[in-house]
Amino acid sequence: METDYKVKLEVFEGPLDLLLYLIKKEEVDIYDIPIERITTQYMEYLSLMKLLNLEVAGEFLVMAATLMYIKSRMLLPADQQVTDVESEEGEDPRWELIRQLVEYKKFKDAALQLGRREEAQSHLFPRQVGDLGIDAQPDKPLAEVGIFDLINAFNQVLKKASEREDFREIYEERFTVSDKIEEILYTLRNRLEILFSELFASAGSRAEVVVTFLALLELIRLKRLRVRQVEAFGEINVTKVA
Repeated sequence: METDYKVKLEVFEGPLDLLLYLIKKEEVDIYDIPIERITTQYMEYLSLMKLLNLEVAGEFLVMAATLMYIKSRMLLPADQQVTDVESEEGEDPRWELIRQLVEYKKFKDAALQLGRREEAQSHLFPRQVGDLGIDAQPDKPLAEVGIFDLINAFNQVLKKASEREDFREIYEERFTVSDKIEEILYTLRNRLEILFSELFASAGSRAEVVVTFLALLELIRLKRLRVRQVEAFGEINVTKVA
């Protein structure tokens, strides 16, 4: 396994993005965050990112410390709560985080709406071009697939694989990202699309699952493959780029 391999993603998503993703995934109220459950989920994702050797920014670690602090405060009885000088007495320890998330979500939603308007405007006066023999309909995903969706799918694959009797934590055979890139492309040689989970069907060890996932990320970064979801948090389809 290429332990020094680093995945560099073009689109940056930070700790607030991850928290909003978890809140949506767990279907909880942003104004009443179950801090213990969300903290556990957040730490699990952080561990997966470290396992995959993803470049984890310091902001993720700061947020982890913040979540642990809020969690510890909420576990204390009310009469033992330590009140910050700047906060009002009796204020919910989660409130400052909630304010940040709500404000950040407003900016994200506004940016998304502006992006959609820009895309709509771009189709109002299309340039007249000759027939290039290419389907003019863009291949748009029905649901956006981000890095956290991919990590979530990876986590599910790893958990299912770990339940198999023939699955091993340590395997004698060594795999490289380059080898797995070739293997994925070979698997798709006569196919346009494959389910995400199918790519890991024959993986016999934890290391092989990890390296296969890193190879997939690299192919996505190189725009050799793209990923789509029929519905949010649903099965991910991996499509070959022509």
